[in-house]
Amino acid sequence: MTAGIATNSKGQAWFCTTGLPSDVVVDVDDMTFHLHKFPLMAKCRKLHELITEQEANVTPDSVGVERNSEQENEEIQEDKAEKAEDEKQEQYCHVTFPGFPGGPETFEMAAKFSYAVKIELTPSNVAPLRCAGEVLEMTEEYCEGNLISKTERFLSQTVFRSLRDSIETLKSCEHLIPLAESLGIVERCIDSIAAKVSAMDPSLFGWPVNEAMPSSTGAVNSQGGGARRIGDATRATAGGDWWLDELTFVTPTLFKRLIMAMKGQHLSNEIIENCLLCYAKRHIPGINRTCRKPLSSSIPSEIEQKELLEAMVTILPEQNCTRSSTSVKLFFGMLRTANILNASDDTKSALEKKIGSQFELATLDDLLMPSYSYLTETLYDVDCVQRILSHFLDSVEDRTAALMLVGKLIDGYLSEIALDANLKPEKFCELAAALPEQARVYDDGLYRSVDVYIKAHQWIPESDREKVSGVLDCRKLTLEACTHAAQNERLPLRAVVQVLFFEQLQLRHAIAGTLMAADMGPSDSERSPARRQEVVEDDETVVEEGEDGTWRAAVRENQVLRLGMDSMRTRVHELERECTTMRKAIEKIDHVEPPGWRGSLTRKF
Repeated sequence: MTAGIATNSKGQAWFCTTGLPSDVVVDVDDMTFHLHKFPLMAKCRKLHELITEQEANVTPDSVGVERNSEQENEEIQEDKAEKAEDEKQEQYCHVTFPGFPGGPETFEMAAKFSYAVKIELTPSNVAPLRCAGEVLEMTEEYCEGNLISKTERFLSQTVFRSLRDSIETLKSCEHLIPLAESLGIVERCIDSIAAKVSAMDPSLFGWPVNEAMPSSTGAVNSQGGGARRIGDATRATAGGDWWLDELTFVTPTLFKRLIMAMKGQHLSNEIIENCLLCYAKRHIPGINRTCRKPLSSSIPSEIEQKELLEAMVTILPEQNCTRSSTSVKLFFGMLRTANILNASDDTKSALEKKIGSQFELATLDDLLMPSYSYLTETLYDVDCVQRILSHFLDSVEDRTAALMLVGKLIDGYLSEIALDANLKPEKFCELAAALPEQARVYDDGLYRSVDVYIKAHQWIPESDREKVSGVLDCRKLTLEACTHAAQNERLPLRAVVQVLFFEQLQLRHAIAGTLMAADMGPSDSERSPARRQEVVEDDETVVEEGEDGTWRAAVRENQVLRLGMDSMRTRVHELERECTTMRKAIEKIDHVEPPGWRGSLTRKF
């Protein structure tokens, strides 16, 4: 029978040409199948019931006629009999399956199976065929070796033994719910994936270099005794994390269930976090600044993006997991998208805490997030960065190196936002003073930020200038920064005086260190053996040498103090000359400017 079967499709119609006329028409979506009763009824209990019911309800239409004569009556009866026979021949059993699982393609494969045609079971079509067998009631009790038993055997013996095949089958269940759910296909795929990924957990077994997996494209002899794979029996996967990309094609609902199953398998938080980041990267536009379009073919709406983002953040592990600049960049992208989509405050707060736990891995470009709130006038979201910094300081503990990295990062951020004309001095000072003292070895970066801010806000009063420059610790400025600050006309006078004072202290310490190094006598290791022996044998000599060393140290200290005083005296004279010059300049302006301004400026100087 199999050899005599041929199929062809004409437009939206599908025919099975066996040499016999079709007597069953099955409509599946927009496709019409012209088939035969007996092959279908032998395999499908549902079709057997529907066809039998239709045949029982069919009654030939009776037509009333007048008997004009016996000959005419016989001719009419013969015509009616022929017409009735023709109607019976032309009359089909008509069956319609709205919303058939898998659509016309799956029904075609089920029909071929009923005609004893070999079909190819794969991880992508086994779930639709299993659902089709359930709808058509192709059970083992009705016919031995039926479609349900074949598909179940393929699932258990092939699909659920392979991570790749399990993921492929799970993806095919997207349009089969709720039937695939009630048959347990979805749950079994999720459990299989979670178990196999758990076995790949690097904290337990280490990542495998490759995985030997059965071929997903091999054919199955549907009429033979068991599954027969065609092609290579195994294949190697490229890398141990290929499945991360495969999981991004699963629907959001199934993906969330899969993540919960992974948590139930006590999978490491690092792997779970990586799964969530890869999924969000593919389905939510804007997370990557370099690629604004989603990697998936369909672009979700803003409401769908918001719901997906909030769901992803909800199931993120609370513990600090993946520590890398890439993950931090993705978290910043998610936070930026959450601000754009106006996500919930809990979502934003969770992302800020995530970033704060590894803030030292961020870059300046990550921090430059635009402000999307109409309540703030600043160009960048300074409040958000300040909250992230607060979370970092709460979790930093004793990581001095991380603290110094964040200090450098914040100074660079201050230099960028200092150009914003709407940034208030109070907000600038608040962020600059939020870091502890040990976060900055030198305040050169902070001084650069202060200089940029004062230069960009020349209209602010003297009191605000002093407030902004007050965040500087002049003792932590290098000589180069001190030299620049001493000649910086934009700084307030008080800040310049402080810089000059501490500059003199630095010079004094530098000179003192140089003199002490030059006058330092040879160490014990550099002395001759005879000298060391002399010290050991003669205690009186030791005492004399001790007194001599004390005297020499006192002389050295006096010399250092004298040099420092001379240097300070010279600098004071220079300042006096500068003040005299400035006083004369003020007196020349006396006839032009109002007295109040002159007196105030004179008192300041």
